Amino acid sequence: MDFSIIVPVYFNEGLLETTFARIHDEVIAKNPALRGEVIFVDDGSGDGSFQELLKIREANPDVVTVVKLTRNFGQVNAIRAGFSMARGRCAINISADGQDPPSLISEMLKSHFEDNYEIVVCTRKGRDESAYRIMTSRLFYGLMQKMSFPNMPVGGFDFVLLGRRALSILMQNQEANPFFQGQVLWLGFRIKFLAYQRQKRAVGKSKWTFGKKLTYLLDGVLSYSFLPIRWVSLTGLLVALLGFSYAAIVLTVKVLYGNPIKGWTPLMIVVLVLGGFQMLTLGIFGEYMWRILAQVQGRVPFIIEAVYGQSTQRKDLVCEKN
Repeated sequence: MDFSIIVPVYFNEGLLETTFARIHDEVIAKNPALRGEVIFVDDGSGDGSFQELLKIREANPDVVTVVKLTRNFGQVNAIRAGFSMARGRCAINISADGQDPPSLISEMLKSHFEDNYEIVVCTRKGRDESAYRIMTSRLFYGLMQKMSFPNMPVGGFDFVLLGRRALSILMQNQEANPFFQGQVLWLGFRIKFLAYQRQKRAVGKSKWTFGKKLTYLLDGVLSYSFLPIRWVSLTGLLVALLGFSYAAIVLTVKVLYGNPIKGWTPLMIVVLVLGGFQMLTLGIFGEYMWRILAQVQGRVPFIIEAVYGQSTQRKDLVCEKN
């Protein structure tokens, strides 16, 4: 197998047949010299996505594999589940909602097989989405660029090709709270960036909420940077210096005038500032600590309930039914 295309699926009913048709017409049909497969991973969808996937699989048994997870494990772990089943010399992850153009995959394959790039990243130069989603996306990846990865594209990316070497190493990293883009950039292999315009979602509404974005941002920052702890240390030093300065002022007024600074207001200011800083510090330390706890627990990142297709299956990753 030359390439494997991984498609994580979560509440994508009504989009999947179109997505597969585009992949077939724009990738498989246009690269007859290469043998490929398409692996759909149902990440605990609560709609009719799984039934739609089975229909696609029934009509295309030589190309399509459907992997069903026992529940929703998150997009990144669904991608990893697909990677675990990939048989190709390279694997490409693409979204199921039709926002990433499959036509780019041919160029990605050319960059890998002919130009010898181990990793090919398709980065978004623009998005046909609301101003709110554009703003939050740029803020998210801008912070990641400043705090953890200087080579992080400002537009971000999810659409990526990994060669077999890169894929093998990535799958060895069993992080409890994985940040997929960070894992890809951390590998250090030569990367080719391809810019594209992210298209508008045709059907349904994205499940990528602000809360999930915030959690994913914390995963990326806390997994690859100690900057928050350094900020706490520097802020603590600044607060201590201000405290010593205020104490010196109080002492000076007492010695010179025999009357220390009085009043409820300055006392409350000091208490609130110090208390707020201490709570912020505990919160940052707590975020690091619960991630350490999750990592130490060593739970499997995903559980495969069933695989439809592929004569050779990863039995160690499949939860067999009784």
